[in-house]
Amino acid sequence: MSATPDIATLEAGTEIPGREFRPDTVQLFFYNAALWNADRIHFDHPHTTAVEGYPALVVPGPLLGDWLTQCVLEWLGDAGGLASFEYSNRRACYLGDVLHSRGRVVSVDRDRREAVIGLEIVNQAGEVTTPGTAVARFSRG
Repeated sequence: MSATPDIATLEAGTEIPGREFRPDTVQLFFYNAALWNADRIHFDHPHTTAVEGYPALVVPGPLLGDWLTQCVLEWLGDAGGLASFEYSNRRACYLGDVLHSRGRVVSVDRDRREAVIGLEIVNQAGEVTTPGTAVARFSRG
């Protein structure tokens, strides 16, 4: 685990730790059940491939966004929280994909105690599927 970031010494270009994700059918089922999302592309393989034409079950877009926020929140620890967050699903992710979240500090505003973080989910082919941006607000020490 990395050290808790300090706004006083944080610099643009600092990488934040990411994670690897290998979504499975159980995770997709429970995530979509929690959201009350009954779209069959997330749990019904025959329908997804034969009717909808996807190569496999589709990883829900909001789950990808949650993984990006998790990336920032795990890095921040008790040092602060999210002031804002946005992301865009640009490429579908499927069951069987190996996905990685990653981020990098884009800018630091010490007066406001904020850092802008560029984020992305990347698939096993190195393609960015889900870019995002977060503003981390650091607590007063």
